[in-house]
Amino acid sequence: MEREKLRVSGIVQGVGFRPFVWRLAHRFGLAGEVRNVASTVQIDVQGTRTALLAFRAALTQEAPPLARIDAIHEESAMPREVAGNRGFRIAESGEAHAHDGEMAIDSAICPACLAEIFDAGDRRHRYALNSCCDCGPRYTVTRKLPFDRANTSMAPFAPCAACAADYADPANRRFHAELIACPACGPRLRFEATLGSEPIARVAHTDPLSAAWEAIARGGIVAVEGLGGFQLICDATRPDVVARLRERKRRPTKPFALLALNAASAARWIDCDDATRALLESLARPAVVASRADGGALIGVAPGLAQLGVMLPCTPLHYLLFHEALGRPTGDAWLHASHGALLIATSANVSGEPLETDPAHACDALAGIADALLFHDRAIVARCDDSVLLAAGATHAPMPLRRARGYAPRALALPHAGPSVLALGAHLKSTVTLTHGARAFVSPWLGDLTSAAACAALDDAAHRLIEACGVQPAALACDLQPDLYSTRLAHTLAARWNVPVVPVQHHHAHIAAVLAEQGHADAALGVALDGFGYGDDGTAWGGELLRVEQGRATRLGHLTPLALPGGDLAARSPARMALALLHRLDSPVTHAPPGMDAVVAARLRAQLASGFNCPPTTSLGRWFDAIAGLAGVCPEQSYSGEAALRLEALARPCAPLAQGWRIDGGDLDLLPLARWLAAQHDAATIASVWHATLGHALGAWIAQAARAQDLNVVALGGGCCANRVLMLALADALRASKLTVLTARTLPSGDDAISYGQAWAVIQQLSSPASFTRATS
Repeated sequence: MEREKLRVSGIVQGVGFRPFVWRLAHRFGLAGEVRNVASTVQIDVQGTRTALLAFRAALTQEAPPLARIDAIHEESAMPREVAGNRGFRIAESGEAHAHDGEMAIDSAICPACLAEIFDAGDRRHRYALNSCCDCGPRYTVTRKLPFDRANTSMAPFAPCAACAADYADPANRRFHAELIACPACGPRLRFEATLGSEPIARVAHTDPLSAAWEAIARGGIVAVEGLGGFQLICDATRPDVVARLRERKRRPTKPFALLALNAASAARWIDCDDATRALLESLARPAVVASRADGGALIGVAPGLAQLGVMLPCTPLHYLLFHEALGRPTGDAWLHASHGALLIATSANVSGEPLETDPAHACDALAGIADALLFHDRAIVARCDDSVLLAAGATHAPMPLRRARGYAPRALALPHAGPSVLALGAHLKSTVTLTHGARAFVSPWLGDLTSAAACAALDDAAHRLIEACGVQPAALACDLQPDLYSTRLAHTLAARWNVPVVPVQHHHAHIAAVLAEQGHADAALGVALDGFGYGDDGTAWGGELLRVEQGRATRLGHLTPLALPGGDLAARSPARMALALLHRLDSPVTHAPPGMDAVVAARLRAQLASGFNCPPTTSLGRWFDAIAGLAGVCPEQSYSGEAALRLEALARPCAPLAQGWRIDGGDLDLLPLARWLAAQHDAATIASVWHATLGHALGAWIAQAARAQDLNVVALGGGCCANRVLMLALADALRASKLTVLTARTLPSGDDAISYGQAWAVIQQLSSPASFTRATS
């Protein structure tokens, strides 16, 4: 007989790991116990050597579907227990000796739980908060580790006798399921129909699901509580409803996410190949952006775009709404059949504010937007929006556009371990990152820091990660721009903890994020293709060549600068940028760009001539705006990136324009291409030639710089890298260069990844004292 004491780290709490260990121990005839300790699982086990070896092998090979084992540490040899101490048990959680930050992530409802909901003979029939060890909320309901019921928002709900029996029964799949509940003892649904300027009348019956669907069927907009916050749900097939939602939400053109019952139903609206189907049906249940196949039927859902974002139900509540929509069919065949029912499921928030998570606050905040609320009394502890991925294609992998529910805050690897760094990210598409050893914990997407509530959400996310990891950072990382809220917060926290603040230039952080994700710690050529970032010289950067090495970045070149007439106003007005481009070209064109009043154009020409409030920018994002303005596809933007998306939707394969660019020293001059495009009148021609020529121009620029710097690794980062047409053209241009090209794969290429890049850059600086001294002097 031998005895071992093991500590298992990774995602091992909230995923049925202790019951799994219990079953293995009984299978191999082992004695001992298993318990949660902080965010790990500790196993004390005794048996024959053969049985222990088989147990160790099964532990890694048969782990539960939501679990991830990072390491199994064997503690010092244990004395063998007396022969009479037999059996194996699940013990109460131990004290939190150490934390490692790992929390289980939220998961879509599993098939077994779904079957119970639609089985009329099951006691969980039509229960909207059903879950088990293999599915349901985790991150969004956990207050602290270890993952025990008392540390979640299920603590107020004592299990009934039947649930307690399931919890204690080793043969039951809810054996030690911490969130176990049923209609008799668990949280319950509520329906409130007193919101909006024209409230939907209260229904006579008391079934919240039926009432909610009746409201939706009558053209109403219902705020429905999901895993990480409220969603606004309404009928996507009714243009009048879509228009009403746009008016109320003050969202003129930004696309809405769609909710379909299953992949067969989604295929009615988008191109749904096997890879897209697999993404849709994955446990994370992201919104998947794919080529639209609706034939223009979905009026107003995604104006001017060639793609739609569709997701499948994640929670029992979503499935139950479809069940109501289809007239409560019996059996389960309807769950897999193609149906025409399609819903909008977009984030429920006031413009500029964070996602609503509290029913009481949502009731007031969403008045005038939603007609009714469908919610429950299980509190959402951590806000977490829907994740968004760009569908894979024949030549490329899926591309994350927003990393949140179902993915975050799962740990990301770093190229090597280093001091703990708290990085507070960017102003837009904000996230926060905390490193711990050789891992980085990136918060879910938090949105833009444009309101007090959004800034408070950043504070909460930072402290939540610190609590989960149980560490005090050795340094704070922030953006180089001094007047951002995230920068000010970094200085406040650094003063509290008496640690240094290390600013990291925005585009350096973009490149550092890609290099860290790909495990590259050596020198590389960085190519930042982005919108706005505060540069080392105080100007607006966004189209940059950087040499990145040991946590520092040196600017090697940039795109041809354009003026920003009116400063930040120009970033929202492609017509202004088109006028600025024509001014740079000394164009004889005197008429206003499409969509701009002639009087306004004349005033802006005078402003450009004087140079007043016309700061320069090297941003590729503003170049995209200028070309979209020339093409007349988007004179004014109502959301970030709209002009580029509309331009991309018009692009078709074509040859690049010969001699459409020049490389001047280290800079890339696109004015020859712009001069040719300014003489064109067809928007599709402008879009197609722009993308093809830009891709090949960037390829030539990159290849020349790589040779000059003797570098063979190139990292591409920044929001423009989400443009698949551009990236395909660039890949084609670089195919013969024999360069190793790195791009984002796990995190988005946009500002969501900035905090991760900041953290890695500062770790490198802290690991190189000379570099760190220069950076902080």
